[in-house]
Amino acid sequence: MRKLFKILFKILAILSSIIGVLFIIYFWNLDQKLLGWAYTQVNRIFDRKKADIKF
Repeated sequence: MRKLFKILFKILAILSSIIGVLFIIYFWNLDQKLLGWAYTQVNRIFDRKKADIKF
């Protein structure tokens, strides 16, 4: 019985940590900031390329 409570406590601690991290990401809007940075990097890469338009 004691082992079961230890396992349940570990699972609860892990889930609580995951929920805490997700809340911080949501609260500080970090996902949008990360995507904004990623879009900037992608645009820098593709703005350097010359267009391959042939008619």
